[in-house]
Amino acid sequence: MGSVFEEMAGLDRLIHEPSRLAILTALSTCQRADFVFLQRITGLTGGNLSSQISKLADAGLVSVEKKIIAKRSNTLVQITPRGQEAIEQHWQQLEQLRKSAQEWKPKS
Repeated sequence: MGSVFEEMAGLDRLIHEPSRLAILTALSTCQRADFVFLQRITGLTGGNLSSQISKLADAGLVSVEKKIIAKRSNTLVQITPRGQEAIEQHWQQLEQLRKSAQEWKPKS
């Protein structure tokens, strides 16, 4: 096993990217949300949010449901069981890395 710093480099980049981390973290608490809500809480542009959701959906971490409500498009994004497990593991890994970094001592 490498140093804590080498382990940091091994974080899952799909999940660790800040926009996707924010989306998955939000969905992990509310299970599903509409596009406008996610855009509001993440501060992402519509195009960027759409792109990030597509990457998460392609990986099977979220599912996307599009429908028309009162003649308006509505996109609902829901975290999948795989996505829920992945985000929980990611936060656990970050917590462990934080603890290891706090305990790290340089070799003399």
